[in-house]
Amino acid sequence: MTFIHQIRLDQADDTHRYPFTLPVVQHLIKHPLHLNTPVTFLTGDNGAGKSTLVEAIAVAAGFNAEGGTQSFNFATKATESSLGDYLTLRWGTRKPRTGFFLRAESFYNVATEIDRIGGGIHASYGGKSLHERSHGESFIDLMNHRFGSRGLYILDEPEAALSVKGCLTVLRRMHELVNESSQFIIATHSPILLAAPNATILEITDTIDEVSYDTAEPVRLTRNFLGDPNRFLKHLLD
Repeated sequence: MTFIHQIRLDQADDTHRYPFTLPVVQHLIKHPLHLNTPVTFLTGDNGAGKSTLVEAIAVAAGFNAEGGTQSFNFATKATESSLGDYLTLRWGTRKPRTGFFLRAESFYNVATEIDRIGGGIHASYGGKSLHERSHGESFIDLMNHRFGSRGLYILDEPEAALSVKGCLTVLRRMHELVNESSQFIIATHSPILLAAPNATILEITDTIDEVSYDTAEPVRLTRNFLGDPNRFLKHLLD
């Protein structure tokens, strides 16, 4: 079961300017995304547009562009594209009880906003300021204390702050929340996170294609490197 069933763009909305000039956006106009599993990953090389798309999905779902819950309303520096204003989300009859948009690059600003709000809000984030923990620890505490059952969670490259062990911890927490009727939409490069059971992996190039775990680029490249680092490095550096 998912809260968001489909993501689409109408041809009539095409401004022929950025971000509509991105190949992934043009693909989305012709091919709506269907979210059929509780966990959907968007993966692809730098610049492919996965963060632009996941950010737009979050904005279209009512989240603050810099991150946080749907009740957060602050802006440090507007860097988001206009894509979220044009996306159409098809929702199911089942509505999320809670939710959060986590952006690795602007999480500092979210932590600062939580401190500004005060008034006991820290109790929902582990009992103290997120600034008093490392970047990775604050991510994990956020998932353990703020994320709850029947939630919609949109994450942009959460592995940016996490060690390998941290990624494994997040993977376990995701599994718990999925079993509690939550939905995740995640942009990631992490082969560890991509291993989430029964997840849909969408690889973004000029198109958006569903791939298996074994054929996803982060998994293939990581396996090739770890299988023979010296051969890989010789080829790369020569």
